[in-house]
Amino acid sequence: MVYQIRLSSVLLLLAVSASGFSCFAQDGATASPMKLAESQTRVSEAIASDSTDREVFERLMSRAASRNLAARPLGEIMQAVGQEFLGAEYVGGMLDIPEKEQLVISLSRFDCVLFVETVLAASQGIAEGDTSFADFAVRIRNLRYRGGTIDGYCSRLHYFSDWIRDNESRGNVRNLTAELGGRLMDDSPNFMSRNRNLYPRFAKNDSLFDGIRKMEASLSATPIYYIPQDSIAAVYSHLMPGDILAISTSVGGLDVSHTGLAFDNGDGTFGFLHASTTGGVKISPDLSGYVLGNSKQTGIVVVRPTDSREH
Repeated sequence: MVYQIRLSSVLLLLAVSASGFSCFAQDGATASPMKLAESQTRVSEAIASDSTDREVFERLMSRAASRNLAARPLGEIMQAVGQEFLGAEYVGGMLDIPEKEQLVISLSRFDCVLFVETVLAASQGIAEGDTSFADFAVRIRNLRYRGGTIDGYCSRLHYFSDWIRDNESRGNVRNLTAELGGRLMDDSPNFMSRNRNLYPRFAKNDSLFDGIRKMEASLSATPIYYIPQDSIAAVYSHLMPGDILAISTSVGGLDVSHTGLAFDNGDGTFGFLHASTTGGVKISPDLSGYVLGNSKQTGIVVVRPTDSREH
């Protein structure tokens, strides 16, 4: 595996030899507990010359230490970390900018899934005392790619239901939707293969296209549950701050259209902390109202990050 660095003011690209899904992320449309010794040294070397995202990260870790966030439950850490990014710009498609699959990290601009991954990876590090930028980069990779390994474009977890399935299998998260009374989705994820022309990376690459179709076929065999929009308020008592929420959609062939975090309003209700196409990272104060406000949004999927300190 060969790493090299390419930097801009907002993106860190950790280039990995690859054979190289993309977040269909827009509001109302669409995007581990682990040991970090393996590949930590190489990641450290790759990020050594970074000056922007690393500085933002160091400030974030410093503020976390001053507030003693490590003493809080993981979900509360995630809510606090997510708030640190309020006002950050929304930018879609950043993971698809490199011509070959590379680990893209941004602490200044986000799409909806990049925001969730960034907050979760940073919060895991705070909780577990692994607060170096190298650890953070490895955590991002482990959340974003199947089995935590970058092996080309198709190794990225493009559908969020696939992201949930893979990360749950490795103990990073737990999908609570079915036990909260979720309803089975009728549609099978196949948006990408049905809309091949929207994805330049595989529009004319039959090998990548075949890989995506195989992934979709595998995912179609996995039951996907959602809590209907008119039942969201009824599950508030079961939510916790920092729960990962995915917005299910009626768009054909798509599982979810948007992602974010449950935000505890402190009065028994929840808002939605997310990277929005309208306003960047923000808090929509009424989760139920937010979902009900878009006719294409059908409900939510509830996923709880695993706090390794509880095991």
